[in-house]
Amino acid sequence: MTHTLTRRSVTRGLALTAGALAMPAIGRAQAKSVKIAMIVPLSGPWARQGQLERAAAEMAIDDINGAGGIKALDGAKLELIAADAGDSTEKAKNAAQRLVSDQPDLAGGFGSWLSSFTLAVTEVTERAQLPWLTLSYSDAITNRGFKFVFQTSPTAEHQAAETLPTALKLAEGATGKTPKTIGIIQDNTASPVSFAKPLREGGLDKLGLKLVVDQIFTPPLSDATPLIEKVRSGKPDFLLLLTSAMPDCKLVLEKLDEFKLSHGKVPLVGNGAPFGSPELLKTIGPELLEGLLFSVANWPMKGQEEFIERYKKRTGEPFMTQDGLCGYGHTQILKAGIEAAASADKLKVADAIRAMNLTTGPAAQSFPGPIKFDEKGRRVDVPMIFAQWQKGVPVTVFPTDLALAKPFWPSV
Repeated sequence: MTHTLTRRSVTRGLALTAGALAMPAIGRAQAKSVKIAMIVPLSGPWARQGQLERAAAEMAIDDINGAGGIKALDGAKLELIAADAGDSTEKAKNAAQRLVSDQPDLAGGFGSWLSSFTLAVTEVTERAQLPWLTLSYSDAITNRGFKFVFQTSPTAEHQAAETLPTALKLAEGATGKTPKTIGIIQDNTASPVSFAKPLREGGLDKLGLKLVVDQIFTPPLSDATPLIEKVRSGKPDFLLLLTSAMPDCKLVLEKLDEFKLSHGKVPLVGNGAPFGSPELLKTIGPELLEGLLFSVANWPMKGQEEFIERYKKRTGEPFMTQDGLCGYGHTQILKAGIEAAASADKLKVADAIRAMNLTTGPAAQSFPGPIKFDEKGRRVDVPMIFAQWQKGVPVTVFPTDLALAKPFWPSV
């Protein structure tokens, strides 16, 4: 069962409540459910990602309820209360405040998508002592001493430290040669700046990489020509793309093609789930994306084939992304916590998540590595995942034991 909190739904909810009051007491008892929350963008520029996460969460709800609900609570059904984070931190925070006020019996929640949204939302959920799961990357989310926030992704700092060494290993394994020079094209928003900072402060030197192209722009990008002219003259062995907006990525890729630097002439490495979005395929096309390698916190992997096909059939999506995996997985983690606690009490559910160590079952199947959290609320032993565009689909190529395809290092 799913319910979205909007002004319209509040009015509808009042009417439903009035109807419920007229029902016999036994009918209300039979209808009792365990509520969990989700806050993601369902309107504004990031709505598409929120919709993908919600679709998978609803699939998890149907799977759980179809298999008998919460068995430790006599088959109680799980109910999803979805709230819209909108397009700003203020709207996201307001959504969280309404949620904890209107739904005091929530057992837990997840989401927020953007790290800035998650930082705002979790200020509210922490005060409410509501266990909250998120895949947002920012280190700050779990550096505040909070006790009720659980981060299922590798942090941004960890991803920055692991992305290039792994890319170099993949390049050497595929070609027998290790790249020696690198170019960076990035925007100046928070995530790319955070990612690139340790690289410029000694990280590239430790990897034996010489920075021959270093271009930073303020989005939106109006013309990528000056950036790509630097790439053409600098001739890096590969190019690191740190762009947070899909239209900017599109301009860069198209300009690389115009300058005859695409199709493997300059291998491309990116970071983050937006590099694998279905919209990128629709906007740019498979030819310009072929070979693009990107690091990501979660992506479809070996062992999930039946689940992925089920999701594609249900949603009509061409492939599954990090958003779908997390919407499904976070719902299953909360379900496992409720089962372990044998209670819908949020404090008991939080304790169960802190003690969790899942290596099998639907929750564990949705993420690489075990579902186990440290004292900061960060998941432990989380491997980095690399995906690569191959024949119009971004497929997992690393780690090897999770890969759905073999990586290749683009070349001409």
